[in-house]
Amino acid sequence: METNILDNETKDKIGFVTFIIEEFATSYKMNRQEAYRYLKKYGGIDYIFECWWALHIDNPFWAVRDIYKVCRNNGGYR
Repeated sequence: METNILDNETKDKIGFVTFIIEEFATSYKMNRQEAYRYLKKYGGIDYIFECWWALHIDNPFWAVRDIYKVCRNNGGYR
């Protein structure tokens, strides 16, 4: 029986994505599902996955603002 074991970088990435979606939801008064849908629709999720390493070392406030700017530039309205 083969067991898939995630490497540390993948675990860190998953942990950060989960954390930052929650931070985004809290900052913009959404629940997690609304925040995820918004981020997915306006390119925020792609940005998070592409730039997670840089975002995760930044203050969460500034990381959320950067993600918001990406979504806003892609048609987001919040």
